[in-house]
Amino acid sequence: MPNRRDFAKLVLAGSAGMLAPRGLWSGAAGSPGAPQNADDKFDLLIEGGTVIDPSQNLNGPLDVAIKDGKILEVSKNISKDRALKTVSAKDRIVTPGFIDMHAHCYDGVGIGMNADRYCLNRGVTTMLDAGSAGTATFPNFKKYIINTSATRIVALVHISPIGTIMYEGGLSNLSWLNPQATAKMAVDNKPVTAGIKIQLSKPITGSNDLECLKRALQAAEIAHMPLMVHIEDSFSPLPDILKMLRKGDVFTHCYNNRAHSILDANGKIISEARDARERGVIFDPAQGQTHLSFDVAEKCMAQGFLPETISTDLTIVTVERRVFDLPTMVSKFMSIGLSLDKAIAMVTVNPTRVFDFGAQIGTLRPGSEADVSIYELRDGKFDFEDSDGIKRTGQKMLTSKAVVRRGQLFINAV
Repeated sequence: MPNRRDFAKLVLAGSAGMLAPRGLWSGAAGSPGAPQNADDKFDLLIEGGTVIDPSQNLNGPLDVAIKDGKILEVSKNISKDRALKTVSAKDRIVTPGFIDMHAHCYDGVGIGMNADRYCLNRGVTTMLDAGSAGTATFPNFKKYIINTSATRIVALVHISPIGTIMYEGGLSNLSWLNPQATAKMAVDNKPVTAGIKIQLSKPITGSNDLECLKRALQAAEIAHMPLMVHIEDSFSPLPDILKMLRKGDVFTHCYNNRAHSILDANGKIISEARDARERGVIFDPAQGQTHLSFDVAEKCMAQGFLPETISTDLTIVTVERRVFDLPTMVSKFMSIGLSLDKAIAMVTVNPTRVFDFGAQIGTLRPGSEADVSIYELRDGKFDFEDSDGIKRTGQKMLTSKAVVRRGQLFINAV
């Protein structure tokens, strides 16, 4: 049975469809006891696991049946005789496939990591690329990355024509920001596009951050899509920025401790943040390299200001330190007070309420896409770090054991 390293090698070699030989399943076609009339059967049974599906308020021992790439049935004691293939999830947690709502996977360009290695290989069946490409670079991103990945990739189109800005002054030239062209790129490439992205940081925008935001909002309005706004160390005060955001727009990196934080000098949440949430702005942590402070997150959560979603801001840097993957981020937020059910909701059903991923995901409801994650919930003492290297110790760690993507089982170590 392939281990994680072997899995990654196979994926990178383009052999994703060959990872799970028939012999790994009981009841495989051609073996003793194989079904005689496949028309009355289903393709895959995941049996004996604890199903946690916040979209249906499920948390208990249930089996999951899959047919033709869709969830067919979720119930107790589904007969193995009905299944072409069976995998045991005994002592495991079975969830809808995790969704990472902020990552960068333009592999080989800039800071992009490989989605199949660091997402699908870790139980993340869908990821939202947070603006790695803009109007000048999106066609190749779609052709060479989105269309060839086993991981479902949906993308935001950056207001910058080249995508994510990694150098000073990258958005200071306002003539580069074309709302009409950005919106057209997003609309023309649906359903693999779901919104617009902009970065508001003083080194990137200079004093033009509000004008940059205005143009990104214009693109989002034209496209009828949400806007994700990276806000950290902005030139303008956070209240001025938050007042411009609309229902459904996303403030990503919301728990950073840089200038113009979500907290005032007394550690209280600023009123403009509460006002923004009240009108439907989404708050997402997305740790990345510099964007998460445990102190800020804990103070916000103590005041009842939880995130709606959990994401990573995965890059070739953060896959190696502090962030690692989405299950680690879920475990990290559990270490500072989130329950397992709430944390799983933030990486399954909640992202689907923010962005249109072009498919029914984030749920195990019959008829939905058969994207399923199987995890071990380990007990112990696990150290987690924020972006400043501050540590918190948790007692639980989610570790991917297997993942189903559109009905195909990719085995790690069930």
